[in-house]
Amino acid sequence: MKANRMEAFSDGVLAIIITIMVLEFKVPEGHDWKALVELGPKILSYIFSFVYVGIYWNNHHHLLHMVRTMNGRLMWLNLLLLFWLSLVPFTTAWMGESYFAATPTALYGFILLLAALSYWLLQRAIINQHSSDSSFILAMGKDWKGRLSPLLYLIAALTAYVSPWISGFFFVLVAVVWFVPDKRIEQALRGH
Repeated sequence: MKANRMEAFSDGVLAIIITIMVLEFKVPEGHDWKALVELGPKILSYIFSFVYVGIYWNNHHHLLHMVRTMNGRLMWLNLLLLFWLSLVPFTTAWMGESYFAATPTALYGFILLLAALSYWLLQRAIINQHSSDSSFILAMGKDWKGRLSPLLYLIAALTAYVSPWISGFFFVLVAVVWFVPDKRIEQALRGH
């Protein structure tokens, strides 16, 4: 199998994840703006998750361009990442329904932490296919974003029991760090 088949499968799963999240919205009973305001927590949790899934989709796309040899390990690590991301619609809905209650918000952070760790494992497996002096390895450098994100997700999950606002701050912080696609891989591709 070639990496583009795994990428196409992943794109399909991620598209379904986004579709499931939007289908969680029920049409409000009211017919005015107040009816939409009541959906505020659900809309906010959807926006968080849509941005996160978009970030994963974008970076996953770039990462798979660096696959040299497709193998079972990469396929299973990719499925592990997709497994954790497939739980995002559930935690998104629960967090929005509960108005960002502590446990649903903490679980949301924990699921994002496990997705980040899975992405890191996939990235490491792809990195291991390259020689230490390859343009990809040199471009990846110290990967401060990849190291910082799991820590911030853990803090977000733990602070959910202190305040959903503090937890939300850390969710936004991770999204801001990753919102601009990782240019390191694009640089490595140009170096080929």
